Amino acid sequence: MAVNNTIKRIQNIMRSDAGINGDAQRIEQMTWMFFLKVYDTQEETWEWKDKGYVSIIPEPLRWRNWAIDEKDGKAMTGDELLSFVNNALFPVLKGNDIVYKNEDIKGIRVDAFTPRSKSVVSETFADLNQYMKDGTLLRQVVNIINEIEFDDADDRHTFGDIYEGILKDLQSAGNAGEFYTPRALTDFIVKMLDPKLGETFGDFTSGTGGFLTSALNYLAPQVKSASDNGKLQNAVVGQEWKPLPYLLSITNLLLHDIESPNIRHCDSLGTNVSDFKESDKVDVIGMNPPYGGSTGTSVQSNFPSAYRSSETADLFIALIMYRLKVGGRCGVIIPDGFLFGTDGAKKSIKENLLRKFNLHTIIRLPGSIFSPYTSINTNILFFNNEKADGATEGFNTKDVWFYRLDMPEGYKHFSKTKPMKLEHTQPIQDWWTDRKEIIGDEVGEKSRVFTAQQLLDLDCNFDQCKFPKEDEEILPPAELLRQYHEKRNALDAKIDKTLSKIQDLLGITLD
Repeated sequence: MAVNNTIKRIQNIMRSDAGINGDAQRIEQMTWMFFLKVYDTQEETWEWKDKGYVSIIPEPLRWRNWAIDEKDGKAMTGDELLSFVNNALFPVLKGNDIVYKNEDIKGIRVDAFTPRSKSVVSETFADLNQYMKDGTLLRQVVNIINEIEFDDADDRHTFGDIYEGILKDLQSAGNAGEFYTPRALTDFIVKMLDPKLGETFGDFTSGTGGFLTSALNYLAPQVKSASDNGKLQNAVVGQEWKPLPYLLSITNLLLHDIESPNIRHCDSLGTNVSDFKESDKVDVIGMNPPYGGSTGTSVQSNFPSAYRSSETADLFIALIMYRLKVGGRCGVIIPDGFLFGTDGAKKSIKENLLRKFNLHTIIRLPGSIFSPYTSINTNILFFNNEKADGATEGFNTKDVWFYRLDMPEGYKHFSKTKPMKLEHTQPIQDWWTDRKEIIGDEVGEKSRVFTAQQLLDLDCNFDQCKFPKEDEEILPPAELLRQYHEKRNALDAKIDKTLSKIQDLLGITLD
């Protein structure tokens, strides 16, 4: 089947529907149908395993009983299909009782005893919408989706490529600071973290599930028995606040044969960190938290005063500290502003990473990795919840290694047509196992090691192994202002520290 054209065919049909306005609505419309189709296929497996299986979706509303067109003229279409979806399917999946064609249909209900494999339907549809207004076009879309056989291994594999396309479309339709993490980057970080079967891998801003599926793909070869498969089923934990990425992540995990996706639709910053129990912690964390955004005082109050920041990236680093098990490992993508920022919260968080965690590696990433959706420069922090061998008193970190990943030969920038590939991380992987400082006139400081005390003496300025200056890039006004304020705050802090030292030397005390 020519799966690669599926999304384009669906999008072309939807563009003719007056009810859909823009990429975000088109993607939401598409993905709830994909979810129901994938869920129905998964239910076939559950029915085969358990002859007594009963779906949470009422029988007339199951995909197999309304969406399949046998080409015998009996399939719903036009106004009949539109009425069914608007007045029966969506209300019932949202939990409302209805009367449809003189038949009472109970809305789906969940409680504390509802299996996760069933409650996910209610959670998924709680905030979804049905936008299409033309039932004939809706039937055409449903028929195209039915061309994909999700119980066929080849189709599932091929659909993975389509799915990546959906996620990238979502990226272009999203807001600043919210974007799809390239698969090459999630795969690389997971490889460096080296999760083991039996460990839990968490992403508390899981978005569309990129890190979680990279972890599942990495763990899959370790499965050798039914017991191992049970461990794989419980290997990943996610949280996502926004409805559409949440829907995409649930569907993504179902496609990866996870029967009960453990992804919660919630604000991971909405819990007071003092309330976390050991059961809330995980062994491995891979994250690309949203940044560039701001938080209110109610969210900040969930953190100790030293960590309270209006920037989401800062709070997510603090959150990780409370959700990483002793001995656990983390790889998190953060913006440049966190590295050079020296305001109270950033400095306190970075000092805590040095003193209470083993912050062993910082990778500087090329600025175009997320192009063309954002020009924010990013980095990867790798740290463990342990004390490094040889760490001096007062620190869990001994040395912090910095490494700058330059653009691969033949590339000036990454782009939609020339994206980052896993092979582009090979220089890091080669250096990772044989670490050496790389400093020279031609490359500048490409790799360098600092002790924890040296970084503390630098006011926790982690802006090391910078990229060589190139032609000045013209940034969007909002991003330009954000970088300006971050750099100005950092400079003000340095000036204040210098003035304080001068005052101490001169014995001057200012009121």
